[in-house]
Amino acid sequence: MSGIIGKKIGMTSVFGPDGRNIACTVLETGPCVVTQIKNVDTDGYNAIQLGFGEKKEKRTSGAAKGHFAKAGTTPKHKTVEFRDFRVDFEGGVTLGREIKVEEVFVEGDFVDAIGTSKGKGFQGVVKRHGFGGVGGQTHGQHNRQRHPGSIGACSFPSRVFKGMRMAGRTGGDRVKMVNLRVIKLMPEHNLVLVSGSVPGAKNSYVVLEK
Repeated sequence: MSGIIGKKIGMTSVFGPDGRNIACTVLETGPCVVTQIKNVDTDGYNAIQLGFGEKKEKRTSGAAKGHFAKAGTTPKHKTVEFRDFRVDFEGGVTLGREIKVEEVFVEGDFVDAIGTSKGKGFQGVVKRHGFGGVGGQTHGQHNRQRHPGSIGACSFPSRVFKGMRMAGRTGGDRVKMVNLRVIKLMPEHNLVLVSGSVPGAKNSYVVLEK
């Protein structure tokens, strides 16, 4: 599985070859640095670890400093492991090598984007689950517009079933958007445009998998 780490810049739109306006997310992808190489003999599987984003040394632990120094690179803010990445490069991956987006993707590829959704805090059922509320302000319903309504039975089973859709913490979850098309590559700026939306806020880290 090939992939690369990126940072969400924002959204824009471009015109496709058929003249349609396509909403796109702009991602700054790399260049990423190979910070670790795993193989079957020592680790039981083939994988590489990529690092992206500069991190201050004073905010890096001693163990992490040694880990990045072994690869001959500066501390990175985000590291992600990709299984069987080396198969695509036929063993051409070495410690400290920079991986650029044009080496992994081409225009027209379908990719999966993984990120952390925006945190909304504690929310009610209308925002969290799309409930319509109990009803209007008629028949004495003066303070029930955004309430969940009845959530359980009476004497039997005398409890609320697990998994009931109720109010609670919303967002801040790991979300994976699949089958996003690579609309345009801009290698000179390390940018890639993918169709549709990508989870996360601006400047948040995103993992693209092929």
